[in-house]
Amino acid sequence: VPLAELSLINKLIHTSLVESKQYVEVLQQDPSSPLFSIKTFEELPLKKELLQGVYMMGFNRPSKIQEQALPLMLAYPTQNLIAQSQSGTGKTAAFVLAMLSRASASKKYPQCLCLAPTYELALQIGQVVRAIGKFCTDIKVNYAVRGNRVPKGTVLEEQIIIGTPGTTLDWCFKQRILDLTKISLFVLDEADIMIDTQGLSCQSIRIHRALPKNCQALLFSATYKEPVRAFAERIIPNPIVIKLREEELTLSNIRQYYMVCQSSDEQYRALCNLYSSFVIGQVMIFCQTRRLAGWLAGKMSQDGHQVAILTAELTVVQRASVIQRFREGKEKVLIATNVCARGIDVPQVTTVVNFGLPVDQDGEPDFETYLHRIGRAGRFGHRGIAFSVLERDTVGLVHRIEEYFQTMIKQLDPYDMDELERLAA
Repeated sequence: VPLAELSLINKLIHTSLVESKQYVEVLQQDPSSPLFSIKTFEELPLKKELLQGVYMMGFNRPSKIQEQALPLMLAYPTQNLIAQSQSGTGKTAAFVLAMLSRASASKKYPQCLCLAPTYELALQIGQVVRAIGKFCTDIKVNYAVRGNRVPKGTVLEEQIIIGTPGTTLDWCFKQRILDLTKISLFVLDEADIMIDTQGLSCQSIRIHRALPKNCQALLFSATYKEPVRAFAERIIPNPIVIKLREEELTLSNIRQYYMVCQSSDEQYRALCNLYSSFVIGQVMIFCQTRRLAGWLAGKMSQDGHQVAILTAELTVVQRASVIQRFREGKEKVLIATNVCARGIDVPQVTTVVNFGLPVDQDGEPDFETYLHRIGRAGRFGHRGIAFSVLERDTVGLVHRIEEYFQTMIKQLDPYDMDELERLAA
């Protein structure tokens, strides 16, 4: 799944902030300069209309990244900022607050420019602007994205422009309807996706070079590895860097078990025994193929289980809808192929079932996918449990996984209901 699709899915499903215990690191060129953090939104120089919008969004207090980033974004004199943090930690809301604070309703021309790597991500940012800026009725937004045709010679009166690099470049230099010399705040979102997509990073650099020297620049990225760091240094002069350490997937907080069966029908019976023994709130079941996922979903639905299915042929909006319904508890079981094994967070999942182990094209164990699959059960410090329901001829893969990760996967008898119930307790 492309990084841009994963990012959009996470933006669509994170209706509230993810509580993270990770350490926030702030790097600045002048170590003697005082740093400020806040614990409430009231401590910020925000208009009352913006505070109303924040609370309407359901944000009662700032997230970890917002505590550190917002005072820097809103400070005078302005400061350039690079912020790294995963989806769901409040990055978008933070820079939207900065744009809405910097934009002056009395000035009828673009003052804030935000670039996103795709049309869909640009529109999603716009939705956050509309939600937080619900009570700032005089602040208007326009979209420099494909399909939004603005006649040449149009005078833009909207204070905030959200766009993709290609269309924004056209508006600036081909149609000459966007005057970059009047932009006072420049936001570049999803920098890691920008550099992963051909042409976007060069277009972003061209746009940035045309901005005034005193324009505040904010860059956001889910990762801050070397390619992103090098790109950020080219585009953001003298920045303060805020990093929320990436959560490392680990097996230490996940108990692992496997069951050996003679056929797929016996695998299904073992799965039913497992499901009936555990009072499972939400469970994710991973299958190697779409065909197997469809077969399993049909069997479970016939037996009266509320099941959702997530596979690659769904559109990104359909996938987000499936995950959102699962988050809301409308379906208790989410059956997925590897499309959902990485990058998508549903915090309440504590149980994962592998209906067969992940393998590569040569039939070798796919260690990375196994880690990401069962890692869904141990997100954000939660303890989780993972079961692998296998056919007999694949048991050798279990021992390869144990050896690779230096971990222990205990065998269970799929028909030993006493043992299953003891585990459930």
